[in-house]
Amino acid sequence: MPSKADLKLFLISMGGRVGKSEIARHFGLHTEQRPALRQLLSEMKFEGSAMPVGKRTFAGEAAGAPVPVAAPPANVIPGARFKPAAPARAFTRTDRGTPPDRNGPPARGRIPRPPEEAPAEPRAAAPTRLPETAVVEIFGTDPDGDPIARPVAWEGEGRPVIYMHPERRGQTALAAGERVLAKLRHITGEKFEGRTLKRLGAVEDRRRILGVFQDGRIIPTDRRQKAEWTVPPGEAGGAHGGEIVLAEALPSTGFGLRPARIVERLGRLGEPRSVSLICIHAHGIPELFTAEAEDQAERAEATPLGKRTDLRATPLITIDGEDARDFDDAVYAEPDGDGWKITVAIADVAHYVTPNSALDRDAWARGNSVYFPDRVVPMLPEALSNGWCSLKPLEERGCLFVEMHFDASGTKTHHKFGRGLMRSFARTTYEQIQALLDAGEELAGVPEGHITRLYAAFRALLSARERRGTLDLDLPERRVMLDAEGNVTAVIPRPRLDSHRLIEEFMVAANVCAAEELERLGQPCMYRIHAPPSEEKYNSLKEFLGTLGLSLNPVGQLQPRDFQTLLDKVKDTPEARMVNETVLRSQSQAAYEPDNIGHFGLALPRYAHFTSPIRRYADLLVHRALIRGLKLGKDGLSEPETARFPETGEHITATERRAAAAERDAVDRYLAAYLADRVGATFAARVSGIHAFGVFVTLTETGASGFVPMKALPQDHWIVSEDKRSVVGRQSRQVIRLADEVEARLREANAQTGSLVFELLMGGAPARMRGTRKRKG
Repeated sequence: MPSKADLKLFLISMGGRVGKSEIARHFGLHTEQRPALRQLLSEMKFEGSAMPVGKRTFAGEAAGAPVPVAAPPANVIPGARFKPAAPARAFTRTDRGTPPDRNGPPARGRIPRPPEEAPAEPRAAAPTRLPETAVVEIFGTDPDGDPIARPVAWEGEGRPVIYMHPERRGQTALAAGERVLAKLRHITGEKFEGRTLKRLGAVEDRRRILGVFQDGRIIPTDRRQKAEWTVPPGEAGGAHGGEIVLAEALPSTGFGLRPARIVERLGRLGEPRSVSLICIHAHGIPELFTAEAEDQAERAEATPLGKRTDLRATPLITIDGEDARDFDDAVYAEPDGDGWKITVAIADVAHYVTPNSALDRDAWARGNSVYFPDRVVPMLPEALSNGWCSLKPLEERGCLFVEMHFDASGTKTHHKFGRGLMRSFARTTYEQIQALLDAGEELAGVPEGHITRLYAAFRALLSARERRGTLDLDLPERRVMLDAEGNVTAVIPRPRLDSHRLIEEFMVAANVCAAEELERLGQPCMYRIHAPPSEEKYNSLKEFLGTLGLSLNPVGQLQPRDFQTLLDKVKDTPEARMVNETVLRSQSQAAYEPDNIGHFGLALPRYAHFTSPIRRYADLLVHRALIRGLKLGKDGLSEPETARFPETGEHITATERRAAAAERDAVDRYLAAYLADRVGATFAARVSGIHAFGVFVTLTETGASGFVPMKALPQDHWIVSEDKRSVVGRQSRQVIRLADEVEARLREANAQTGSLVFELLMGGAPARMRGTRKRKG
């Protein structure tokens, strides 16, 4: 991160408006450093050394000499194209164009403003280095109902907790999602006291209270909110007991529970789809489309052949999960001399979703589809996502395609993009294709040897991947099975078959071709970037590996193959799962950026998403750029879109992370509901986290994670090690370490919040719950 002095000098030298994206590019900052940059600019704004000009741009105090153009940052992968910021031009909000429909009507179908990106993996210095004043965000309440906050930009180890003083009498109580400028005072350890200096507003609708209305109170569905809210007479909005509601805080009297007014009734708790309904509203995911977008989708028609390449005779097939409803990619492979020609055809979403249309604005706001066990919240209306844009078998569909030629070793020799009309020969599943290969049988309706050729081409690409040396984590996924009433019937492992890897390799190859083609054409590209681990994360990982007698190359020499060698060493050992998870946590988060630094995990110098435009807005942008660059139509990328690329990259990165958080949240709630009738049962588990307030465990059977509070450990004085990888009993000398296999008894399962509470069985006996001791003074 630049110092305040360096940043101030840069702002002055530019002599005008400067956007955050230009600042980030100039100093070589990656996506995970954006929150820290926002915090730095916020501090400088309050100090008066950075003047906000408009909503998204800043200016220095005075003009000065220009600063040289930044060199490529150290985390750029060799061979990646890096475009530094141009000192002569600073983008402003006017330069970029206005984001489509940033503010929609405040109802269930509301299209919200994109959320500010939350810090991915907070890492930083000691808590005492928090400034005296900082922007904080309320994330919950303590049992007394007082708000608890955390710094908006935090880059250190540990998680500072800020206990906010109640607002003055007559002021609306602070609610989750609200941000304030607070004066901070260090209490002890990671605890701070905060007083509101200025209320800055809420992030989207997160200031609203989501909960279940019961007996005149609202019980929050967020496990971080420990206190209930009371609903005064006349403020229930017609809600009945047991309904899921949205409410807003009312001015507080200063005594008792905080008051709130119910503003929307969402449905009854326990009904089918109520779990995903809670997650949709808790994470601010747009659920309904605008009437104009729905109308455009309903009026869509079949794509004509026109000047498109006719692929209807090519035996392309789709391979997807058995529960998939939208089919956006089809594949075919045939011998090409000693090598292979692979054709990947992708649904032509750009034909239907044109720039700045109502459909485009709705898709931009969503950023991507969100997948829950009981439903999908699609990026596009169903008439398109499951209709004209879905490559259904034996139906003609428009597509963008790429023909890729590889030699026998899997090295690509050349490729060609085009716009075509295709007809899928078959809709197949991963399990079906794998079973046909294993049994040596043929797929009906396609030429003989079709499946065998697909797998032969896949093996060539796989050999090239292995030579490249990529990171391939072994972390099992689980699938939640539901009945017609929405009840969990089973939690089963999601298998990873060669058929899954086949499609993955074909899609990666097509994505690489898209990035290469756009660079060749000189067109803008929305890259999928993945930076190497930061030095802080690397050091933390190195310390952990040292406790297991393992090591890694120095951070400057680190390659993805080094991680894979490490994972191969621990394969089939008790520590394998923990090492895989720790390696995953050490990685940077992938992001979308118009400036390329390469993809570290895939060991690729350039990479872009091209293969899923039905469910990802980034892919739609890549399609439009290809259409413009190859002159394949008049519905290609527009100039306003190009100017807005930096902002759009930040936005769709945030919506992707929002979707992932909502999907995890839903699975947690379903698992809690599934285990609710097994309270008192004992489960095999392993220790997955250690903190000052307790131990986290993950169940072997379901993958569910829960919490063991310190008072649920055996009677002793437990001391957490400095590296937080073990906890030791001072009297018994018992040690609980990360990755230890343990027996855990379920004490509480709350489906409403998705929380599980356990106690450990040590030596076959349950831990005796202890109360907290009150001390005088």
